[in-house]
Amino acid sequence: MVTYSLDAWAVIEYLQGSEPAARRVEAALADRSTLMSWINLGEVVYKLRPRLGPRRTDDVVARLRRSLRLDVPSPRRVLEAATIKSEHRLSYADAFAVATALAHEAVLLTGDPEILDADAEWQVEDLRAT
Repeated sequence: MVTYSLDAWAVIEYLQGSEPAARRVEAALADRSTLMSWINLGEVVYKLRPRLGPRRTDDVVARLRRSLRLDVPSPRRVLEAATIKSEHRLSYADAFAVATALAHEAVLLTGDPEILDADAEWQVEDLRAT
């Protein structure tokens, strides 16, 4: 069975109902084994809170916490993300998404061009409409 991991881009698209990403993320969440770094969940929060307000954002986070396996970054994961960041033109949060996926041998579901366009050997599935 393939394990999937999500970044903030995938979750935001899912919450907005943007196709085809929303359908693909929904399918990944259905098996309850999909991963996400706590760092990337924090990124979702800081992007949603100005638009939705605190109460609705908290509701979204509670729903996501029931659907995801959240990865607490260990000191090792922090250093892995820092190494990825130093070697690629990615945000630090994106580096955590990649480090989490690599640590769990998961396919990272994303449409983030920084991750998809990186010349790297991590497994990704492009969720952007083609």
